[in-house]
Amino acid sequence: MPVVRSGLDLLCASDFAPLRDRRVGLVCHPASVDVRLRHAAELLAGAPGVELRALFGPEHGFHGTAQDLIGVGHADAGALRVHSLYGSTFESLKPTAEQLRGLDVLVIDLQDIGTRYYTFQATMLYCLEACAESGVAVVVLDRPNPLGGLAVEGPALRAGFESFVGPHNIATRHGLTMGELALFYQKHRVPNVQLEVIPCEGWGRDLEFERTGLPWVLPSPNMPTPDTATVYPGLCLIEGTNLSEGRGTTRPFELVGAPWLDGAELARRLEAERLPGVRFRPAWFRPTFQKFAGQDCGGVQLHVTDRANFLPVRTGLAVLAVMCALSGTRFAWRTEEYEFVSDRPAIDLLFGSDRERLALEAGASWRQVASAWDAEEADFRQVREPSLLY
Repeated sequence: MPVVRSGLDLLCASDFAPLRDRRVGLVCHPASVDVRLRHAAELLAGAPGVELRALFGPEHGFHGTAQDLIGVGHADAGALRVHSLYGSTFESLKPTAEQLRGLDVLVIDLQDIGTRYYTFQATMLYCLEACAESGVAVVVLDRPNPLGGLAVEGPALRAGFESFVGPHNIATRHGLTMGELALFYQKHRVPNVQLEVIPCEGWGRDLEFERTGLPWVLPSPNMPTPDTATVYPGLCLIEGTNLSEGRGTTRPFELVGAPWLDGAELARRLEAERLPGVRFRPAWFRPTFQKFAGQDCGGVQLHVTDRANFLPVRTGLAVLAVMCALSGTRFAWRTEEYEFVSDRPAIDLLFGSDRERLALEAGASWRQVASAWDAEEADFRQVREPSLLY
């Protein structure tokens, strides 16, 4: 028996009572399944008294096949239209009034990874805004945060640095479920949205995903396991550099490297930092796509030894600090457009300001940079408190 029942499981158990006699749209992806691996779209399409009219796919698409930063067009799934919420423009990220026309309620069932720059929570925020503008109610089916709900880590997002990877000032590792985030956004951004959250049953803030009894389905192409989710809040920062973050391998976000990098030296320096709950091993890998596709890369693999004490965001920061300090490398920040923004470096969008980048460029250690986060983390813990469901 599973320990936890998701919002979708509880919706099924209620015989879909909140959706009876309503015209429904569904925001979902491959991980939108119940404990028996039945997809939410299938369940709602067959539910008595529920008229499922449209599907909406977030980044990576309804089927979850598109890689990051790849626009997805509109499509059909059987008789239903699938509207893409990740096209080729920033405007494509938000449902249009036309797409919402004829709906009474928009159901959102997305497995999140508990990280500000994992874009499904931004998609949810934009859906809340669009529904408030169009008079459409929203039902969020909650799911566990695979990182747990206790730890809060990472810097605040400063005004002027908002983007799809940071639409609002929340901590990088925020410790909230999607249902809690929806309530948080209702309080702080969209007070006029008609919102209902169907919480999980049996989930506790200290519960690791593997202990929930729920199946793990890839929510995005490079999130194959809960281990990937564990390191993602820190190692996604590598996206803002010219290093490979392991995309195109079977260990995305656990591998970091480049063809010109001395992995043994990087591992030695990172081991010397004595970061909690993690070890670094010199590694070689050959990505099959994305950065350095088909090239052998030297670098490191992260091995998390203690999830409870592991600090992923500080670990990612430490990797960047060591790379900045390594003399003779070709390390650089990413300069290409990132998530529809071209006038700010990707690393600034990920951190939520230019403070961290400028400090690292000036030679600051990761501990010096992270010392500014303590007060910001404490502030966010207090601000999020009224939105907690568990």
